[in-house]
Amino acid sequence: MTNGPVLIDLEDAEAAKPELAPAVPDVIGTPQGAAMQQVAALAARRPSRLARWFWSLAVALTGFVVSLAAWDYITGLLARSPILGGIATVLIGLMIGVLVILAIRELAAFGRLKRLDQIQNDASEALTNSDLKAARSVISALNQLYKSREDTAWGRSELASRQPEVLDADGLIGLAETTLLAPLDDRAQREVEAAARQVATVTAIVPLALADLFTALTSNLRMIRRVAEIYGGRAGTLGSWRLTRSVLTHLVATGAVAVGDDLIGSVAGGGVLSKVSRRFGEGVVNGALTARVGVAAIEVCRPLPFHAARRPSVTSLVRRALTGLFGGN
Repeated sequence: MTNGPVLIDLEDAEAAKPELAPAVPDVIGTPQGAAMQQVAALAARRPSRLARWFWSLAVALTGFVVSLAAWDYITGLLARSPILGGIATVLIGLMIGVLVILAIRELAAFGRLKRLDQIQNDASEALTNSDLKAARSVISALNQLYKSREDTAWGRSELASRQPEVLDADGLIGLAETTLLAPLDDRAQREVEAAARQVATVTAIVPLALADLFTALTSNLRMIRRVAEIYGGRAGTLGSWRLTRSVLTHLVATGAVAVGDDLIGSVAGGGVLSKVSRRFGEGVVNGALTARVGVAAIEVCRPLPFHAARRPSVTSLVRRALTGLFGGN
């Protein structure tokens, strides 16, 4: 045992200087919008043929077993007590009636979405071929689509009063955009901004696992449904899911759900936020990707392609949505 301090000679005295130590690597990394990436992959993934057969047979078998059990129950109840059996029969009949009404509503929803798609295709062909007759047919279809909506009354009146003055397809389609669809475009963009703000806020603030994924999924489903309703394509449950899959499949196919440097640099200081807090950075990116989904939904649900009106900018939508949300950015 020694008395006093022990001195150890260092062969390289320079290694003991803290200022010469290598920099700590940046382990935070660039936010990638993991929640929106997972939502897009989940919605755009096509099930295998074997999985579709499995679920189809499972649903058919379950329906058959439930129907047979209900039949046996009703017949047995009628044999024991005609009054109770009659009440059960009426209740089951009412349930079947409700299911039929729901099925009709879903079919009507698919019909409305198909109608929007048809008008958009006809308008694109009229613009491509400069066909005035086809353009007038598109305008007639638009008036028929919105004839029962009070919020389009002024636009339809203005379009009807100025339509005789326009003698070319481009001008007529453009007039319909600026008079009839402009207010609807503004409402749709506000819906996109609200969804982007909600997704960004929950991702940045709520620390619970899967909370950002759940919020991104529900917010995007609600946003796409509301955008469809604004443009006259009110969708049911199955229609909303099919529309969501169509939008996200298109985004995945075009690579629009991938985070690029242009997105991070353009969104209200996203790079700075990612250095301060990874969750804030993720919130900004998830909000930006939600805005991309919203713009795609507008393009899909809008009855006319963007021609005279400008296509909404993802950057401007995100900046308006996140203004003041993260430290004044």
